[in-house]
Amino acid sequence: MLPPYSLEQAIENIVREEWGRILASIAKTLGDLQLAEDSLQDAVEAALKDWQKNGLPNSPPAWLITTARRKALDRIRRSNRFTRKRTELAYLIALEHRSPDLVDPVSIPDKRLEMIFTCCHPALAEKTRIALTLRTVGGLTTDEIAAAFLDTPTAMAQRLVRAKKKIRLANIPYEIPDKEALPTRLRGVLSVIYLIFNEGYAASSGPSLTRVGLTDEAIRLARIMAHLVPDQTEVQGLLALMLLHDSRRLARVDRAGRMIALEFQDRKRWDKSKITEGISILKSALQQQQVGPYQIQASISALHVEVPDWGDTDWPQIAALYNLLHTIQPSPVVRINQAMAVSYAVSLDAAILMLDEIAAGHDVSSYKAYHVARADMLARMGQIELSKQLLEQAISLCDNATERDFLNAKFLALYP
Repeated sequence: MLPPYSLEQAIENIVREEWGRILASIAKTLGDLQLAEDSLQDAVEAALKDWQKNGLPNSPPAWLITTARRKALDRIRRSNRFTRKRTELAYLIALEHRSPDLVDPVSIPDKRLEMIFTCCHPALAEKTRIALTLRTVGGLTTDEIAAAFLDTPTAMAQRLVRAKKKIRLANIPYEIPDKEALPTRLRGVLSVIYLIFNEGYAASSGPSLTRVGLTDEAIRLARIMAHLVPDQTEVQGLLALMLLHDSRRLARVDRAGRMIALEFQDRKRWDKSKITEGISILKSALQQQQVGPYQIQASISALHVEVPDWGDTDWPQIAALYNLLHTIQPSPVVRINQAMAVSYAVSLDAAILMLDEIAAGHDVSSYKAYHVARADMLARMGQIELSKQLLEQAISLCDNATERDFLNAKFLALYP
């Protein structure tokens, strides 16, 4: 039996779960993300003191909402923005003396979708969009986000402050885009969530292969999106894709932390509950016949996790799905993955020709995935020296210690 949560853990969980919804509601009213965040942080600090002394209130979210509003009002009253925020003041004053017990958190409008679109606005740099989404919607601390990016907390804090200032000065609205702009903007939001997941699933640098906190947070953000826009099949597709990928988490490294290729993973260690949920979500999305890139990628992942053994993999179907994906969303990485599938479904010669076409149209000199794929194919063709040369290039381009060790092991295994 697991030990019960301590009060500190309970408070931390409540704050993490409610942060995005409360912050979005306050920010929408104030039109000032920095003021809203400062006020909510004041409320959290007050909660840490009050709840330690008096225990958890009947409704912790309601307590935080009420207290955050009061803290916002206090901050406005003390600032030189008093006269410029009369509308917001009237709203906050009307709520100031309400008891937290009278506030129904369920009745608070959920403004997280507006907040997500604001944080992922194309006017902001990609890294900033990711960091701001993690902070405002996910509730991660600045230190946690800095660690994910291998930045200093000071540098990340400055980045977040600049982003919130830009939102205010550029009058970036806290709103859901209109029907014409929604598809493009939604793609941008999903791209941010997927980037968060990918950095957690295969860390670009550092000692560990994964950063579990980021994969978990990306899945949580996708669940929020699926709840907020249930009619968008690509949101469901992304959630399914991440669940299916993440189902293999425990089998991707051995007890010593060494990376294990998909071919050699112990499939009994895969998370069956995530596989079941991911496939169920994917089937629901596909039934709506509005197929997009994330649903196709999720379908590919499903073909991998549904079979009991590597030898049972349906490579022709996977190659066909990658071809469809490339038609919809052409990119070298999709072609490389398709070539790997073709190497098993058709022949190594056909796959090498595909890699040649990629190299003819793109500069692949600094593209690690290309070198790894070509090295693998050449090794299977018996061209060991060429394979080793390509692996050396890939190793020189690798910043993740666990993946670098994995590639080094492959290199050493090529010696007769």
